[in-house]
Amino acid sequence: MSNVIHTSLGIELGSSRIKAVLIDERYCCVAKGEYIWENRFENGVWTYSLDDAWEGLRTAVSRLLHAVGETVSIDVLGLSGMMHGYLVFDKENRLLVPFRTWRNTITGKASAALTELFNENIPQRWSVAHLYQAILNDEPHVRDINSINSLAGYIHRKLTGEYVVGIGEASGMFPIDYSTLDYRRSALESFDALVAPQGYPWKTEDIFPGVCLAGENAGFLSEEGARLIDPSGTLKAGIPLAPPEGDAGTGMVATNSVTPRSGNVSAGTSIFSLIVREKPLSRIYSQIDTLATPAGKTVALVHGNNCTTDLNAWAFLFREFAGLFNVDISNDNLFSALYAQSLQGEPDCGGITIVNYLSGEHITGFTEGRPFVARSAESRFTVANFMRAHLYSALAVLKIGMDLLRDEDVAIDRLTGHGGFFKTPVAGQQCLADAIGVPVSVMETAGEGGAFGMALLAWFRLHRGYTGSLEDYLNHRVFVNENYSILYPMPQGMAGFEKYLKRYKHALAAERELLGN
Repeated sequence: MSNVIHTSLGIELGSSRIKAVLIDERYCCVAKGEYIWENRFENGVWTYSLDDAWEGLRTAVSRLLHAVGETVSIDVLGLSGMMHGYLVFDKENRLLVPFRTWRNTITGKASAALTELFNENIPQRWSVAHLYQAILNDEPHVRDINSINSLAGYIHRKLTGEYVVGIGEASGMFPIDYSTLDYRRSALESFDALVAPQGYPWKTEDIFPGVCLAGENAGFLSEEGARLIDPSGTLKAGIPLAPPEGDAGTGMVATNSVTPRSGNVSAGTSIFSLIVREKPLSRIYSQIDTLATPAGKTVALVHGNNCTTDLNAWAFLFREFAGLFNVDISNDNLFSALYAQSLQGEPDCGGITIVNYLSGEHITGFTEGRPFVARSAESRFTVANFMRAHLYSALAVLKIGMDLLRDEDVAIDRLTGHGGFFKTPVAGQQCLADAIGVPVSVMETAGEGGAFGMALLAWFRLHRGYTGSLEDYLNHRVFVNENYSILYPMPQGMAGFEKYLKRYKHALAAERELLGN
């Protein structure tokens, strides 16, 4: 047994991939497995099947275990998932309505009412906004609610029996008191008073999961849970689990962005920036959320619903075209070539403008979307300009929100990118630096994203004997020798992006016309 490698398993149920990453005690990736899945638009709601979630989870874990054989010991594991949304169960743990994901923009009335009630921006994605909208809609299932959960919290409960989430995840479900590091008592009482006339048999505090900080005990893998995640029997009951976290928290950890003045941008199906704040904002912004790091520090979040989905669709169209000539292109080669070609594009994309809204976009005021491409007769319609326009379009909403933080003098010493948008070297990274106007770093682990961050949180859970904070742990143990690639804003690129953004904002009028608004 002396040759056995001790490892931590991080799993993330992301928007397009369910990914499992195994890291050793030196925080290096030992193996990984993944499963591709997609959301569905059914009956006016963006959703995922929970059966698909379990199939994908088992497939990703099986592929990972097959890659390592019997040479490893999985000492600890942790679960992460897309934040926010609405998963509600009755007292028999039966799902009451299909999973309503972060992508939905159907809770506008609830969001506005709760923002006023709590004196804090409550985005449409938040679980409490979905809950109150269901109440406003007079949906009969609300009376039967026994528990409300996130996707990661749901899986965690099935594996351990523990009804808890990490504080980062909790902060996307219900307002947090950053002095007690728990749900805000006044908000719980206010919400109970608001819905009291309906006479529901539950109290708000009782139906939301408990809150854990990074490093705390969040239970152990049960016999039933081990069979659910790994029918082969390789994973054994008794493995400790870290508190389940949302993809925001795991992204912060994966990029070592948990200290004040640090931040990261996660870019894939959606895009969001997380900046650890030093001070409160001067007022409430509907475009900016307040969230927590996994250790409970306050974070400003700017979130865009649409990032690479439309770009991916065009890439696959190009691959289909190549197939007409019997040319088979792998995903890695397809995206690497197209992203690299974007670097040859003109700084303003040659006059091409793309609005990439497949779904609604809260920051710019859309409840649904229609992707489109616009160009003038004078535009230079080349693959390079077209792909550069796609990368700019993926960043446009983030830029609009980040400009509000700039006006608030929110300091950013370091911005780190991670997720599929940054997997191809240079292209996405340089575009982000030019868009935001700050240096952007990318780690070697950029493509691993939140599953890697969750594996780090799991190690921190097991190494609770370490006397330092999560921030110290990441700085002094994990990322001591990390290799960063840093790119700086280029004046020509910054000017080109601003020119593109001006066209993009004008194009939103056409988006409204397409939607009949």
